[in-house]
Amino acid sequence: MGIIDEVKNTLSKAVFTPSTLLSGRGGLHMAQIILSLLTFVLAIFRGGSSHTYWNYAMFTWAFCPIMTLIITVIEMFKLDVVLNLFCMDWSDFTTGMAMSSTLMTISIAITYANFYTCTKLKCLYGIIVSVFAFLCGFVYTLEVVKDKILDKKKGSYLAALPGFFKVMEAFVSCVIFISLTGYRDKPALILCIIAYVIPFPILPVIIAVNILKKLKNCLPFNLDRFVFIFLVISVVLYIFAAIVWPIFTFKDNPRPSHCPPSFCIWAIQFIVTFMTYVNLILFSLDLIFTLLGICGFKRT
Repeated sequence: MGIIDEVKNTLSKAVFTPSTLLSGRGGLHMAQIILSLLTFVLAIFRGGSSHTYWNYAMFTWAFCPIMTLIITVIEMFKLDVVLNLFCMDWSDFTTGMAMSSTLMTISIAITYANFYTCTKLKCLYGIIVSVFAFLCGFVYTLEVVKDKILDKKKGSYLAALPGFFKVMEAFVSCVIFISLTGYRDKPALILCIIAYVIPFPILPVIIAVNILKKLKNCLPFNLDRFVFIFLVISVVLYIFAAIVWPIFTFKDNPRPSHCPPSFCIWAIQFIVTFMTYVNLILFSLDLIFTLLGICGFKRT
């Protein structure tokens, strides 16, 4: 009977509250949605590209405001109270999404500015898009600062180090995938791509299960032990890629004398190499922290 009363009491709190839009948090959300959509529209009018970096930029400027809109609508109808009771830590999820969106928007603002702007007058439109892109990153950063520093919100997973490490690992993997080039007819590099691919789809599953507490409790196996095994395999795979990719990419392939970062295949291949080492470090730290059970990581 107590559980039923608790459910009724929780559902009674789920009412339409448009006043949330007038709060500082609501204002930030509105700014994020408007700036992201403006950037998306401006980038479309500037002209498309078949390059994977442009596609990823468009995805970012669509995905981030959509997620922000969903969060805003849920909070406006107070449905977050229901979600908190039944399946997830809403505060942790929203702060984690703000951190992820900050990571995505700032990185794509830098990438877009590198590839689609120049000092010539014909690039003026690209500069305008870049300015709006950096503004997007700025307003998402403001939300993270507000949540973590001003409001001192404590994350339970996604907004804490264990979850954010997984987000970072997935993000770096995405950067690797959109930068892959020059691997055709090279079996060793194809093996490296397989090494990159294997951990990637498991990361969002781990994140989702840890966010949805009820689902985690229903699993027929120990998730923490599974994560530990996953991290060991990921570290081994990335050690392999960190050795093989640079050897077979840069052997007899010196840096060209003229190699601008935005139009040089060698530079893009170097990005893959660099990000491989970044993810190797992230997975290794994740594994070490898990083994030691420090910084919020659960020891297995």
